[in-house]
Amino acid sequence: MLCIPLSFGSVWLAIESSCDESALALFDPKVGLRGEWVHSQIAKHQPFGGIVPDVASREHLEHFPSLLKTVLDQMDGEVPERLAVTAGPGLAGCLALGISLSKSLAVAWDRPLVGVNHLRGHAWSPFISMHGEAPEGFEERLEAALPHLGLIVSGGNTILFEIGEDRSLKMIAETVDDAAGEALDKGAKLIGMPYPGGPLIEKQGLDGNRERFEFPRAFMNSGERKFSFSGLKTSLRYTLEKIAPEDLEATMPDLCASYEEAVVGALVGKTRQIIRRNPGRWKSLGLSGGVANNARLRAGISALGEVHEMPVYLAERRHTGDNAAMIAFAAWVDPKGVKTSEDFGLGFDPNWTLA
Repeated sequence: MLCIPLSFGSVWLAIESSCDESALALFDPKVGLRGEWVHSQIAKHQPFGGIVPDVASREHLEHFPSLLKTVLDQMDGEVPERLAVTAGPGLAGCLALGISLSKSLAVAWDRPLVGVNHLRGHAWSPFISMHGEAPEGFEERLEAALPHLGLIVSGGNTILFEIGEDRSLKMIAETVDDAAGEALDKGAKLIGMPYPGGPLIEKQGLDGNRERFEFPRAFMNSGERKFSFSGLKTSLRYTLEKIAPEDLEATMPDLCASYEEAVVGALVGKTRQIIRRNPGRWKSLGLSGGVANNARLRAGISALGEVHEMPVYLAERRHTGDNAAMIAFAAWVDPKGVKTSEDFGLGFDPNWTLA
């Protein structure tokens, strides 16, 4: 049985449960992150080759109580001033558990609760470290970085967006089919790798020849504000059909390196194209989302920023996946983008919000 503390402090408590991570975080605007706790479900989903919604929901139900107890012990009788929770997009059952937990705590503590769009959390995550380095001067440094061009790359989303000087978010480009992370995971599955395969492709391709196989990069010459990765996956399947089974192991480093290069090349190439078509529009460049953990993509975006003399803000690796720190931070830094507890729930519109 959890003991609910009764004294109040200035910290935010955030809850994230959109998919396969159960996460809690404490964020204090005066000092930065005070703690974050994540339970990953990867091992539970690996035998199925992907996320199983019912399994994910059960895992949240099982592990949130112990995570919350750890947080309460850390707070030592303090109660957060506000609460924030991921209100979409995500798996309905998983979202419902996080929302139910957050609403229960809000009632028990009589504290305000806001809902944060998961993608807004990723959009703002590159600035968490900026705030943590010097909270007292954060507002001035953030103002100098806006307007900001950001790239979210994950298993479900590939989005180029702008954070305006008024902190509103505007879509610039998005994928028309598979997301980049989805293409990496599905490509790995075609090759015979277990889930999640994206990091395994990166590891296998470290010493491979990135030019041995030529894979397509959609919309590179059309100027359209779009990404597409479904054709890349199909091209990999046709390539595999031409490789004899006995030659696959020896070919694997070059195959993985070439495939990864096509994904990274498409992401960096389209971002470069957008910057060149809008010279001087943005003061900084950012990268976030699960695939932002990829070393080659991080290097590519960093190099692009250097060429165009734009400061680059990369989400810390611990904040590239689903995490509650980004939910707390987005709720604080972008208060116009949140929903009140009366406006969200299972019926909350999970779509990317344009301001």
